[in-house]
Amino acid sequence: MEQKWWTLIAVCVGVFMLLIDITVVNVALPSIQRSLHSSFSDLQWVVNAYALTLAALLLTAGSLADLFGRKRMFAIGLVVFTASSFTCGVAQSPLMLNVSRAVQGIGGAIMLATSLALIAEAFRGRDRATAFAAYGAVIGAAVAVGPLVGGALTSGLGWRWIFFVNVPIGVGGTALTIRSVAESRDPGATRVDWLGLLTFSGSLFLFVYALIQGNTAGWGSGEIIGCLAGAVALMVAFGIVELRQERPMFDLTLLRRRAFAGASIVAFAISASMFSLFLYLTLYIQNVLGYSPFQAGLRFLPMTVLLFLVAPLAGRATTRVPIRAILAAGLVLVAGALALMSGLTGTSSWTHLLPGFIIGGIGIGFINPPLAATAVGVVPHNRSGMASGINNTFRQTGIATGIAALGAIFQHEVSTRTLAALRRSGQLHAVLRDTHGQLAATFASGSTGTLARSLPAAPRAALTSSFHTAFAASLNEILLIAAAIALAGAIGGLLLVRRSDFITQAGAAPSAAAA
Repeated sequence: MEQKWWTLIAVCVGVFMLLIDITVVNVALPSIQRSLHSSFSDLQWVVNAYALTLAALLLTAGSLADLFGRKRMFAIGLVVFTASSFTCGVAQSPLMLNVSRAVQGIGGAIMLATSLALIAEAFRGRDRATAFAAYGAVIGAAVAVGPLVGGALTSGLGWRWIFFVNVPIGVGGTALTIRSVAESRDPGATRVDWLGLLTFSGSLFLFVYALIQGNTAGWGSGEIIGCLAGAVALMVAFGIVELRQERPMFDLTLLRRRAFAGASIVAFAISASMFSLFLYLTLYIQNVLGYSPFQAGLRFLPMTVLLFLVAPLAGRATTRVPIRAILAAGLVLVAGALALMSGLTGTSSWTHLLPGFIIGGIGIGFINPPLAATAVGVVPHNRSGMASGINNTFRQTGIATGIAALGAIFQHEVSTRTLAALRRSGQLHAVLRDTHGQLAATFASGSTGTLARSLPAAPRAALTSSFHTAFAASLNEILLIAAAIALAGAIGGLLLVRRSDFITQAGAAPSAAAA
């Protein structure tokens, strides 16, 4: 087999592993929570620690790869990801798990930032199109099978195996990369934008930390106000730093291109709406409805299968239908899916979510291929790597901020509504007395089962009924907020993505489908 095909296999193995790790974790969260006695904010950090480091380091990882070698950095990313997967699996506390997840995000950022460049360097002509199609299929497959694989591993072997399974795959991928992938660099790369990295990652961390800790510390506390002010100051500093760089890691002038700005808005919106809701939907299906991790993974299958099937059709449609229309239609479908999922009650079954899962899968499938094409199609060819990195950064930032912001609303609402319902039932004093004041800290995560079993019959029934009703009502609220975010993204994409912004490699006018 030619070396270029071994390169494709090595890249696809690494990317499949890092992407499937995003989705497999969701269905394992309730099991992690029970095993490590995690709080609601701990669960948010299991997802956000990974997403934050991935978002913060994508562009810097690309710069390091251009400077020191893409093969070398991809191999380093595989080693970091594999080692941190092992430490995730052996974690004995939420802190150890979340630190390990952050390190996983570093490895994931390095692999994701270098993957497309390795393929582009190895392939030319028609083979390049074939390679990119295979790469896209691997991404779709990772998203499609992730919930089911995560559920099967968690139910059959335990949640630690969703991380342990990465170890032999990562070792094999590293060996294949070292043996078979050719080295490449950017001759024009001279240095890394460390100041940009520090200001951008610092701003993201402070903002997400404030959102996650706001309910606990108090939104008017000095800690939260200080974090929010620091986040704004660092983001302003980041903008100044990047504008003064000769070779910035985030070229802010790209956002002057309306289509690129529109693609960035779409990327953020789909992640901050549908993808950030997966955490809360998983908690609902497992902790409220009582399904096992594997059963929960099966219930997500209609969405993920349709996503996988629709994406290639959407990719082919871009030659005949304006891209902005496809992007807008996809986000409108996502908004409609989220709105359909709302209306839950304390006695709803999982089938209430099914129409939303089906429509949401079609909507996401509509978005992914044209979004990738837009992100790199509206910038000069030599800026396509940075453009792809920026678009992925907006995706991961959307997940991190969406989970944190929606979680802040959800945590407050579910606690307030449960306590109000218990007060109306006349059982509030009995529940609080018998749970020794621990109740409020467990509402949002849905882990009231253990506490409920310790109560006498009447308080237990009141707590279970009040909590299920409150959880459903609070989930309804953030589903509608997420629908509004998706709808805003649809409007942004429709208004900003224009035919005139697209660039063809030959310099010809773009096709009508770009209109």
